Amino acid sequence: MNYELLGIFISVIIQALYFAHKMGVIEKSIQALEIKQDKHNSIIERTYFNEKEISVLKEQLKVENHRIEDIEDIQNEYIKKWN
Repeated sequence: MNYELLGIFISVIIQALYFAHKMGVIEKSIQALEIKQDKHNSIIERTYFNEKEISVLKEQLKVENHRIEDIEDIQNEYIKKWN
């Protein structure tokens, strides 16, 4: 009977070690996924910032184009006036 308890005890120890090993592997995998997720989030944040900047630049370009049109209109009026 002593040998049966010893066998059960050894079996439990082996299963606990196996479980600890598997948990370590899972934890490493989770850490690797967290690193990938952080990189992904960084890319998303930069993309959002770039899209925001692009929309601001587009708006500035529209304003500049309107200013150029206004200057061209003034120039054309001046040319018509003196011709």
